[in-house]
Amino acid sequence: MKVLFVQHDHVSPTGPVGERFRQRGFETEEILVVQQHEFDKPNVTFEFPNADDYDVIVPLGAPWGAWDDACIGNWLTPEIAWIRDAAMSGKPILGICFGGQLLARALGGSVAPAPKNEIGWAAIMSDDESIVSRGPWFQFHYDRWQVPPGAVEIARNPTASQAFTFKNSLAVQFHPELVASGLKGWLDWGGAEKVAEDGQDPEVMMQMTIAEEPAANARTHALVDAFLKHAHLG
Repeated sequence: MKVLFVQHDHVSPTGPVGERFRQRGFETEEILVVQQHEFDKPNVTFEFPNADDYDVIVPLGAPWGAWDDACIGNWLTPEIAWIRDAAMSGKPILGICFGGQLLARALGGSVAPAPKNEIGWAAIMSDDESIVSRGPWFQFHYDRWQVPPGAVEIARNPTASQAFTFKNSLAVQFHPELVASGLKGWLDWGGAEKVAEDGQDPEVMMQMTIAEEPAANARTHALVDAFLKHAHLG
C-alpha cells in the first residue's frame, strides 16, 4: 500500500505520522507544493498527481490560510477540488491542521480566521478516544473550520473544532506529526516571532516539546492506527 504526503511548505516533515505509516507497511511518497525559494511568494502553480495511484492521502499543515484564495489560490483551488473528488469517492484522507481545513472546505464547510489563535500544547475533548485521544496535542493555527455537512465532529475544545470524520477520512486541527526538530524549523521560519507575539517564550516551548516527545509519539502512533482501522485499512 502507498500513502502520499502533501507538504505545502519546506518545513513540514512527516514526523511520527510518516514513521508509523512505514511501520505499518506503507510505502510513503512526499510532494512539495511551495519550494523554499518560493516561500515569500507562495501563489505558485502546481499539478497534483492522480489520487488513484495512492491508498491514502495526507495533506499536512501550512503557514497560509486555507481560506486565502488571494494569497495561494493558484494551487489552493485545485487542491480543494482534488481532495473533494478523493474524499467523496471514499479515498481515505488524513487531513492535518491546514490539511483538515482543506478537507472541511472541500466538503462544503467553511474556513475563516478564528477569534483566538492556538499555539502550544493543549488538551482537547474527544467523543471517541478510540480514534482521537485527549492529548495534549500541539497546536499552531489562526483559523478554524465549520464542520461540513455529512461529517461527524468527534473532538473540540473551547477555541475550535478539533476533529471530524467523513466516510473513510479524518480531519484533525492539531499537529500529531510535530516533534522538536519540526518545531525548530517552524520557529526558524517566522514561528518564533509569532510565539513571542502571543506572549510565550519560544525556548520554553521547545523544551516542553522535547520533554513531551516520547509520549506524543506514542499518541500519534495510536492515532494513525485508529485512522487506518476507521478507513478499513488495518
